[in-house]
Amino acid sequence: MVSIDEVARLAGVSTATVSRALSGRGHVSDATRLRVESAAQSLGYVVSASASSLASGRTRNIGVLVPFLDRWFFSTVLSGIASALMRRGYDITLYSLSPDPGERRMVFETFLRRQRVDGVIAISIELGQEETERLLALGLPVIAIGGPNPLMTTLTVDDVSVARLATEHLLALGHRDIAHIGANPQFDIDFHIPTRRRQGFEQALADAGIPHRPALYEPADFTIEGGFRAAKQLLGRPGERPTAIFAASDEMAIGAVLAARELGYRVPADLSVIGIDGHELGEFFRLTTVDQFPLGQGERAADAILAELEHDGGPEPGQLPYELVVRATTARLER
Repeated sequence: MVSIDEVARLAGVSTATVSRALSGRGHVSDATRLRVESAAQSLGYVVSASASSLASGRTRNIGVLVPFLDRWFFSTVLSGIASALMRRGYDITLYSLSPDPGERRMVFETFLRRQRVDGVIAISIELGQEETERLLALGLPVIAIGGPNPLMTTLTVDDVSVARLATEHLLALGHRDIAHIGANPQFDIDFHIPTRRRQGFEQALADAGIPHRPALYEPADFTIEGGFRAAKQLLGRPGERPTAIFAASDEMAIGAVLAARELGYRVPADLSVIGIDGHELGEFFRLTTVDQFPLGQGERAADAILAELEHDGGPEPGQLPYELVVRATTARLER
């Protein structure tokens, strides 16, 4: 097995410099770091995680709390976190927080208290008072995506404003009979994101002097299949057919596009459709959306947690960006 001393000899530096260069902790010039990395690679040297942990008191591992592992948005945010952490030599440990109180309690009372992580990132998890206190009692840096939580650093998206932007786009195109595909109650557990998006939708309608009609609301489960079924319900009601649909996620919006096509409606000539997220399939379906840059959310959260760990500044917490992306599923109402 190659030792750190061999790497130091080949690179012409001390073992302490090798340790700093390969761990990312402490100042090392770029030229020296490249020389050390080249020597380590040529010798096949791999840093011992256990030795590094003993020497530094760090595990170089970040815990990530996530409510769903099988949803595109969460997996994309997670991908951004993993990529950013990997570039800095950190691993991640996933903790799936289900609605079950017993399972959630086990995560906070047992798993996180084993001190196997250096910090925690929570993705769109609404932590109760007791959970927040247990998390902060660990004495670890914590970054939350989707907050707000006044007791911890949060990166947030203003979901009311995001939904208003999507709805106002449809209103600007002349649509007045606008339907909304929202969420079933079980998908509105954390931070009430679907509820906030529905509030933004209804606020935009109210500002335009348009009363919200319950018949133009249909809940779904934030999947393409769920959006497909919800759109069929909306488009099949006599006398209530909308000219536009605002879906609270891109996956549900894609389902709505597919449902409209199956029923013989032209998108956007007969029906305009807009979603939220910035889904990777959006370009393929030419979907108009409000992109909230989920990959970037993960990268920013990772940068923020490492900045706290390494005390070197970094991105400030606060509002996350979003942007209206107009494609081919929305058009001016022609009647």
